[in-house]
Amino acid sequence: MITTAPYLLVALPVPLRRLFHYLAPSPMPVAGSRVRVTFAGRALVGIVIASTDQCDFDANKIKPIDALIDSQPLLPAQLLEFIRWAADYYHAPLGEALQAALPAALRQGSAAELKNDPSSQLWELTEEGQGLPSGALKRSRRQAELIEKLQQTGVYRWSELKAEGFSREALRALADKKLIRPAREVTSFRGEPPLTLNPEQQCALDAIGLETFGIYLLDGTTGSGKTEVYLQAIARALANDPQAQALVLVPEIGLTPQTLARFRRRFGPSVCAVHSALNDTERLNNWLGASRGDARVIIGTRSAIFTPLANPALIIVDEEHDGSFKQQDGFRYSARDLAAVRAQKLNIPLVLGTATPSLEALHNARTSRYQHLRLTRRATANPTAPIEVIDSQSVKEHQGLTPEALSAIEQHIGAGNQALVFLNRRGFAPVLQCRDCGHQLNCPHCDAKLTLHRNPYHLHCHHCDFQRPPAKRCESCQSPRLEPLGAGTERSEEYLCQRFPNTPVIRIDRDSTRNKGSLDALIDKVHEGEPCILVGTQMLAKGHHFPKVTLVIILDIDSGLFSADFRGPERMGQLITQVAGRAGRAEQAGQVLLQSQHGDHPLLQLLLNQGYGHFAQALLDERELTLMPPLVFLALLRADAPNPGAAMAFLQTARELAETLPSEHQIQILGPLPALMEKRGQRFRYLLQFKALSRRGLSIYIGQLISLLDQQKITRDTRWAIDIDPQEMS
Repeated sequence: MITTAPYLLVALPVPLRRLFHYLAPSPMPVAGSRVRVTFAGRALVGIVIASTDQCDFDANKIKPIDALIDSQPLLPAQLLEFIRWAADYYHAPLGEALQAALPAALRQGSAAELKNDPSSQLWELTEEGQGLPSGALKRSRRQAELIEKLQQTGVYRWSELKAEGFSREALRALADKKLIRPAREVTSFRGEPPLTLNPEQQCALDAIGLETFGIYLLDGTTGSGKTEVYLQAIARALANDPQAQALVLVPEIGLTPQTLARFRRRFGPSVCAVHSALNDTERLNNWLGASRGDARVIIGTRSAIFTPLANPALIIVDEEHDGSFKQQDGFRYSARDLAAVRAQKLNIPLVLGTATPSLEALHNARTSRYQHLRLTRRATANPTAPIEVIDSQSVKEHQGLTPEALSAIEQHIGAGNQALVFLNRRGFAPVLQCRDCGHQLNCPHCDAKLTLHRNPYHLHCHHCDFQRPPAKRCESCQSPRLEPLGAGTERSEEYLCQRFPNTPVIRIDRDSTRNKGSLDALIDKVHEGEPCILVGTQMLAKGHHFPKVTLVIILDIDSGLFSADFRGPERMGQLITQVAGRAGRAEQAGQVLLQSQHGDHPLLQLLLNQGYGHFAQALLDERELTLMPPLVFLALLRADAPNPGAAMAFLQTARELAETLPSEHQIQILGPLPALMEKRGQRFRYLLQFKALSRRGLSIYIGQLISLLDQQKITRDTRWAIDIDPQEMS
């Protein structure tokens, strides 16, 4: 070993599980700072992890860094340690894990400095504006409303005013009249007052200890007021310490605009968002604002778990059961699980909220790892609506809707309310089939049917994004008689528009909300309160509060009862419960209709008659008998290649290597076996499953296997990855 001094150990964004040596400059960069280096002929931005005197290479071949980007550590020591822990646990390259923690601008080497962003400008009233009498701007209604809002709150950010429909022209006009002016900082925000909690909410709030680490499962039925408990817990944390911060994780920020708006009404411009829908400048500024302590409440999607916090006091994970918290490619981490680790390392509380707890959370609550807080009744006077099953097997349907469902829609719309039709399948029809020979159009790259879309008119694979024009003749028998089978949201929307021509039909799915701001615009239409029919996918099940929706109709959920994925029934139960919870959340009572061809299935009957809690307990009992998570721990070795033989051969070699490894913990190996969708995107995918009773034992075992696999020569087109605690078997 050559000993000389000193070297930097740098983590680079490459798929290699190691650190890289570079000659240290003077002055010595500190851990957590960024450097620009040359690697394999490319210029990369890396993170300094440590310095060392030890090096196994010829010192003459060690390159110097090209540039030091940060004079101070970009990532504080505590956050760097946390990310290193996460990379170790998920057996991911540290460089890739660090990439996931940084905004794009910082990954590319931009300076860690706030950039000018007009959307983040704060506005406040001048003395003239504060004393403006009511009715003084009666000829300019929107200007008057903007003045009234600032009189109520004290200060507002331009991006928030814009989101509420105010124009830049109104802002400029008021500034020209010297009624408003830019504000340098938040000094006088007056938020909405807290709501009065019911006894259950108050008990849950009082149970959350803010002084030390603890995990609290806030298990509340839909509409029970979990968000108000979050808000008041955050308010207590901020009151205890003027510099305190709270981190709130939500499944998909674009699907929960109401959450962000509600937090801002309570806490004002000190709330910032961290998610991929922001532009690079917004995300950089918000990330830096959290790092410097300027942002008091940070709301974000899964990657926000890596946001640096100057003075963290509380972490909240809303809808903890949602699968969106697990990253499914690259650095395959679970933000929900990492939230527990980060809270422990920071010695602060973690609140996991949901109406349908994951089996992992329930298991941890029942083994006293989590404190179980229950909200059993809604915050409003109306109880949760019971679910009525309609047998759709023997009844002629109208584009997926039974006569009973159509009659209910007519009744509720006639009463001045709104109806929600849930169908978790976008597009016009899932299959285009020949009426003569039965041939169906498949994706040439995947084991999947092509979905027919009408707007624009095309066939689309929702797995690999392959698109093509619809065929005019059958590719098998040349018959022109091609017909769409089944219904998607587009087809249901079209039929409901014809059936109820005087009622607006609002479709909410990935296609109708593709453009920025389109989801907010559709949600605003619903909140106008006029009678309408909502048609949509599971986007409608995530955190939305529609006060005028009194009828929910759930279509086509039977596949969850017979899923090849062992998590299928759990997800089905969660989805039914969440969607049903959209009905009757305000003054009017709700009604829920569920169309099923298997309404007598024991699991479905258990869910409908005894509720999600008993349903989940039955699934836990089944998991215990079959030795599946959360009673045991899983890891998957995934491999894919254009040639199925290459992927299978790699996994067979991996199994043979795994069987040579000693382990004091019994490791069960299953496979190689095909993924649930074997072919996707012109690649064939296979799995090797590892199961163990010990989390630590499985981790050590997988680490040893990776070391062996890294030494193997594999074909260039074969890719492999480790997935710890997998959420999908596809």
